[in-house]
Amino acid sequence: MNLALPPSEDFPYFLAAFGLILGVVALCEALKKFLNVSAKLTRKIVHISTGVFIFFAPFFFQSNFYPALIPALFIPFNLIAVRFGWLKSLHGDESDTATHALNYGTVYFPISFLLLTLLCWGKYTWILQTSMLVLGLGDALAALVGENLKKPRQYKFTTTKSIEGSLVMFIVSFLVLYGCLTFFQSASAVLSQLSPNVILGYALALALVATAVEALLSGGMDNLFIPVAVAYLLYIPELRGAEFVNSIILGASISATFARLSLGLKFLNGSGATTTFLLAANIFSMGGLVWTVPILTFFFLSSILSKVGKARKKKFDLIFEKGSERDMGQVLANGGVGWLLMIWHSFTTDPAMQQVIYFGYLGTMAAVQADTWATEIGTMMRNPKPHSIITFKPVPAGTSGGITTIGTLGGLLGALVICASAWLSNADGMARFGLVSSFVFVGASGLIGSLLDSIFGATLQAQYYDPIRDKITERTHSVREDGTTIPNNLIKGHHWMDNDLVNLICGITGAGTAMLFGAM
Repeated sequence: MNLALPPSEDFPYFLAAFGLILGVVALCEALKKFLNVSAKLTRKIVHISTGVFIFFAPFFFQSNFYPALIPALFIPFNLIAVRFGWLKSLHGDESDTATHALNYGTVYFPISFLLLTLLCWGKYTWILQTSMLVLGLGDALAALVGENLKKPRQYKFTTTKSIEGSLVMFIVSFLVLYGCLTFFQSASAVLSQLSPNVILGYALALALVATAVEALLSGGMDNLFIPVAVAYLLYIPELRGAEFVNSIILGASISATFARLSLGLKFLNGSGATTTFLLAANIFSMGGLVWTVPILTFFFLSSILSKVGKARKKKFDLIFEKGSERDMGQVLANGGVGWLLMIWHSFTTDPAMQQVIYFGYLGTMAAVQADTWATEIGTMMRNPKPHSIITFKPVPAGTSGGITTIGTLGGLLGALVICASAWLSNADGMARFGLVSSFVFVGASGLIGSLLDSIFGATLQAQYYDPIRDKITERTHSVREDGTTIPNNLIKGHHWMDNDLVNLICGITGAGTAMLFGAM
């Protein structure tokens, strides 16, 4: 991260650029006030104009000082404007109609601009230009199409989007990426080595990633994560070598097929499949088989296990917060820690540290598999007789924090299976830890994470009383026979501590424990 002092020649361009941006905002305010132009349209005018400005800025500025100063000034101003409803052309109709939550897209946009300006200026300025142009054009045009169709085919993950809007996002992102990757070939040693067909595949893969990010995120967070995701996938081949471009293309193709298959088999719902595509594309492309096999082992075996004995476990459906089809929250809770470790690993060049990170990855996979297997096996038994992990007193089957001997042993077995999958795919790498030691440490990491999950489930996780069925449940609402919903009463724990957060803590614990063992 660098910030170079500006030469005097940059100052006039700064004044011109700042005035241009203010002029566009003033024009949009006038359109909103005097011609009653929708804020959704004026906001996209600013969005597109800013994206185009960022693309051309490096051709005028010699230093990144003023290009960084501009977003640094707008971040606090836009934050205040959102909070107090200033600039109706940008922030009118900005709240989510369902949740009334404010949309901070105009804050996240300059944050992403500032971040990439600090990280990419100089040798990788083309990455900044490409990533922000994808956001400026693709995201804006997708929203314009989706919001102005009379009968769009809608879907909802965290917020309502349209299939037509997502299709436009993909097409525009692809065109921008293909054009930029071709235009900037002379600026990159990696791009200059790529054939036209590889550039085509690279642009398609990155456009698919950008579209998935846009589909998932709400509250304006796509304005931050779209350019960051694109920049990351453009930078890693620069760090690792041109061969990683083919890995990214292959990883995106395989993960898209994998996510679609999982959706068809009802292992995942729509948001879960999209999140899995992003996670798997990263792990498949950056980690190869040695990272892919453990997470596929977890996903397929745990998903199959959740389907086995479904009729017997059906009585717990109204106790557990979610069903067997994993959504975005469950995918992130179970795989998010491993995803972050993969990103960390992709930036790390020290082989010893890479091995420790990989062992932490096995630990988090072992922990979430142990937790899943313990629950599935425990509730599958005909008469499980669970006891509270805190008081050791009998509790009803399905109660958070309830454990059984057979479930705990099943969880330990699940953790050991993860270690076995690592040996099958990465025997040379695992040899550093030793056969017996690796099974002991990965198994212990998984079991510790799983048991901590149960402790949090018994103490801090939210539990509610369902007045319709007279039961304790993890669900915040219950549904009457006529289809209406009523809120359940919190009787234990905290609203914010749901099952996904508890699972995330489980994964963090498994990773941390394994990394401590791996560093020994």
